[in-house]
Formats: sequence, C-alpha cells, structure tokens
Amino acid sequence: MIGRITGVLIEKNPPAITIDVQGLGYEVDVPMSTFYNLPATGEKVSLYTHLIVREDAHLLYGFGTDGERAAFRQLLKISGVGARTALAVLSGMSVTELAQAVTLQEAGRLTKVPGIGKKTAERLLLELRDRLPKVSGLNQKVGAGGTAVEMPNDNLADILNALIALGYNEREALSAMKALTPETAVGDGIRQALKLLSKG
Repeated sequence: MIGRITGVLIEKNPPAITIDVQGLGYEVDVPMSTFYNLPATGEKVSLYTHLIVREDAHLLYGFGTDGERAAFRQLLKISGVGARTALAVLSGMSVTELAQAVTLQEAGRLTKVPGIGKKTAERLLLELRDRLPKVSGLNQKVGAGGTAVEMPNDNLADILNALIALGYNEREALSAMKALTPETAVGDGIRQALKLLSKG
C-alpha cells in the first residue's frame, strides 16, 4: 500500500495531478479541497494517499490532510459508494462540513453534491453516524511546499474543467463563472462557483 507520496508537482488537470518522484510520474486523483491548496507546478508537494487495485488498473488518490483520507476510506466502506462518488463528496464539502451534516443528519447538504440523490444521501448519513469520530477531522497539513498560489491566465479554463469534473454541465459551470475574471485564483474561483451552484 502506498500511504504517502512526495515529489515535484508537474501537472494539474483537475481532478488529476501528476507528481514526479525521482523520474517516475505518478498520476493522482485529488478532491477539490486538496486541489485548492496545491503549490504551483514545479514545486514540491507531499500528499497522503490511498491505492485502489482493480483488475484493469491501479488507481492512486491523494489528500492534503489525514482527515480527508480517513473520510474517503469511511465513504468507500458504504455499499454503493465508489471512489468517484467519495471524491465528489469531499470536493463538494470539507471534512468538517461532512461531519456537521452527519451530526445534524442533514441530507440536503449532501444532495447538493453532483451524483448524490436523496436515497444515497440518507444512506451515507446513517452509515457514517457510527463512524463519525473517525471522520471528524484530523486536519494536519502535510508540508506541501507552500499554499495555493495564483495561476496564469488560463485560470478560467482550469476552473471550468474542475466544475465539469465535479459533474456540472458546461452551461451550469459557465453561468456560475460569470462574475469571475482571468485574474481570479483557481481555488477562489472554484469556491465562488460552487457556492452559486449550491444555491441553485
């Protein structure tokens, strides 16, 4: 099991990133909560990881905090929840917000995540309730070589790609991005767009 990866961030294509570790490029899928806090390409990054081995692929998932990885692992234990759905949940809300939703049994907060219907949300809340101490937020930051930095002028394209990867269609994504400018940092832009989309 690969539990941690440290190397140079060489590519960002949300939700996938590529990390160079001594000449080997590892493709890693990350939730948007981790993507927001990545350093610039060319800088060192360190992530907690979870490896899923299938017959046709070895899939590596990365997380900026141990709490995110713990929540991801608890989500995977729920019947009918795969890695893509677990990643979507952690992209749509923080570990703290997830813990709050479970504590208050607020299905409405989960149904705002693309791909999560009412029945799935209710099952998640029910099954996570007993596991809440395990997901309630070990939010230690891994040294990532820096916090989120502003991207060049293709920021809007990165924001659009991230929203589409989260399950929104292009029309919805572009509508939510109307107020953004090319100077808007990618993380800020995704956050602002998700706020508008969740209100819709």
